Amino acid sequence: MNTFTAPKGTYDLLPPSSATFLAIREALSAPLRRAGYGYIETPVFEDVKLFSRGVGESTDIVTKEMFSLTKRGKEDLALRPEGTASVVRATLQANLHKLGNLPVKLWYSGSFYRYERPQAGRYRQFSQVGAEAIGAEDPALDAELIILADDSFRALGLRDYTLLVNSLGDKQCRPVYRAALQEFLTGLDLDEDTRRRAEINPLRVLDDKREAVQAQLTDAPRLRDFLCEDCKAYDEQVRELLTAAGVAFTDDPKLVRGLDYYTRTTFEFVHGGLGAQSAIGGGGRYDGLSEMLGGPALPSVGWGLGVDRTYLAMEAEGIVLDLPATTAVYAVALGEEAKNVLFAKVVELRRAGVATDLAFGVKGIKNAMKSADRSGARWALVAGDRDLADGVVQLKDMTSGEQIPVALDALVTTLKEKQQ
Repeated sequence: MNTFTAPKGTYDLLPPSSATFLAIREALSAPLRRAGYGYIETPVFEDVKLFSRGVGESTDIVTKEMFSLTKRGKEDLALRPEGTASVVRATLQANLHKLGNLPVKLWYSGSFYRYERPQAGRYRQFSQVGAEAIGAEDPALDAELIILADDSFRALGLRDYTLLVNSLGDKQCRPVYRAALQEFLTGLDLDEDTRRRAEINPLRVLDDKREAVQAQLTDAPRLRDFLCEDCKAYDEQVRELLTAAGVAFTDDPKLVRGLDYYTRTTFEFVHGGLGAQSAIGGGGRYDGLSEMLGGPALPSVGWGLGVDRTYLAMEAEGIVLDLPATTAVYAVALGEEAKNVLFAKVVELRRAGVATDLAFGVKGIKNAMKSADRSGARWALVAGDRDLADGVVQLKDMTSGEQIPVALDALVTTLKEKQQ
């Protein structure tokens, strides 16, 4: 018989690991909710031009990695490779920037898709938590988002990571640097595809991960040396705010990230225990993206943090989260009449907010108690015909082994008190 497996470059998220993934998503998003960011959810597929125009025609994401969809209509659609373009599109479509004070502060969580060569930490479907602050040009906003990301990683116990920071300049000073970089690149031994990329966006060559290319970039001109006075002052303010907040960072003059829309502040969190795929999150300022998508000028900044990569980083550091058991109470019925009574009590306990499960289809008390132990429940409810005749159930502490009778009509109150 043929069997099916998950597609290449994907994985199934299963218990008990799935509980840790949920906890990571919660930890990455919690600082955002405390800072006034509202939740947004966009479609997993969009017009392909949204990404080619917003992310950039010269990026690997657009030229090599997008999943295009077979469709019945005339629309060209693609699975979303990143979140920012979709969030800005949704903001413009709903006129969120016209409803109140700017910036519009949004966060999201979901899956994204890129057709990449799978390896540890690199998947064709991956999970991120992201945040965007749309409509304000303020170094304090850049610093806020970086600090929120740093706070979320530290809340999970991560320590072996480095924050890399750079400035990409703006439309005033970057063209001068672009010309200088293109002139430098013409003298290098580059393949045809890389030369074509250098013509479209030479900064993308700095992001090339191949050692043969990086070895030739040692003496490349530094963008920092070409920054205008405004960009220098902006960059210095971001760094001063980070320092004042106790967030350590390292200057990386070659950091450009993989998207064309970034301006000024760009940053990346890299972890020392992940090998080649070391980035666990990153982002930057994108002051011209709204205009690229047909909207008004809305200077913005944002980031995306990888849930999958964060999970791997925690594994590398040996971090195990202290998560509550999914089941607090496990009911074991001895006989059909007892099962009917306990089933009703299980429903009552759940409605009262007590996480409760029942031994379904289990034959024999021994196997049922093994199931109770495997569930991780603190308490086991055991009842047979004699218990029911006395109007009680047996409540067993799975930690100490102590067992006491509890009146059926007092069961919910008793268990709620024991959980406090």
